[in-house]
Amino acid sequence: MSAFMDECRTAMRTRHKAYRTEQSYLHWIRRYILFHNKQHPATLAESNVVEFLNHLAFDRRCSPSTQSIALSALVFMYRHVLGKPLQEMQGISFSKKKPTVPEVLSQGEVIQIINELSGVDKLIVQLLYGSGLRISEALGLRVKDINFSSSCLTVRMGKGSKDRTVTLASSIQKPLQIQINKAINLHQFDLINGLGYAPVPYALRKKLGNSVRSPAWQYIFPSAGLSHIPDTGELVRFHRHADNTRKAISSACRRCGHHRRVTTHTFRHSFATHLLLSGADIRTVQDQLGHKDVKTTEMYTHIIKRSARGVVSPLDKL
Repeated sequence: MSAFMDECRTAMRTRHKAYRTEQSYLHWIRRYILFHNKQHPATLAESNVVEFLNHLAFDRRCSPSTQSIALSALVFMYRHVLGKPLQEMQGISFSKKKPTVPEVLSQGEVIQIINELSGVDKLIVQLLYGSGLRISEALGLRVKDINFSSSCLTVRMGKGSKDRTVTLASSIQKPLQIQINKAINLHQFDLINGLGYAPVPYALRKKLGNSVRSPAWQYIFPSAGLSHIPDTGELVRFHRHADNTRKAISSACRRCGHHRRVTTHTFRHSFATHLLLSGADIRTVQDQLGHKDVKTTEMYTHIIKRSARGVVSPLDKL
């Protein structure tokens, strides 16, 4: 099975799939093979795919998004690895998607939590709320992505492999510049030790050559330790792990006395909601968030309408 998994991995890297997508697809392909008692997928057909997806829905009680990812992995495997695209499948029972309302903080709550943070984690959360970034986008920022003169930053290869330019709050430009200087100083230390290559896709590395050792390509929030690139084994310095910021937010919420679930993505939701409340056009908010469809952005208008209805509880009239 390992030889086949290597073949799947090669097919994904040939088509420039994101590393996290690669890991997720491999996980579900492996689960599919194990579910069918380690039979080779070439001997399995559409009915076996339906059986596996229904197992996820009924036996494992997986969410609709999990089922969708598993199906995408199998579609990719059959089309690009086995060369046998799946035909129309009947009888798939998808889990029902439950409507959810994103958690949004008030401006006062945002201030409270940010004031409880310090150092790099505080700056990262300020970027999440100030620019509407995902945590992966904030941590993936490189020195060359910041434009202080225009008060903006560029998100490279965001969700859907798209680039976008978003606003940069003037209040964090000074601490951000200090953090960039720290990252460059750490990079100089790596150069002295014969390292300093920035983690970039292999094809881009070949194209740029030694220029990827320049400060411009370094992560603004570098990790404390060095790591090996999975496909080449080269020793580089990646960005810091998202779990560090998640833990810092949880601790800050406990100190503030907030008992609602606050994640890194909560600050992105709050950014969008507060931007609309300030009078921004929904298309502007869509561009800032990088949403492909404006309908995705419209969920924030529903939050605003609900909070602005001004319904008075009958209990208060007693």
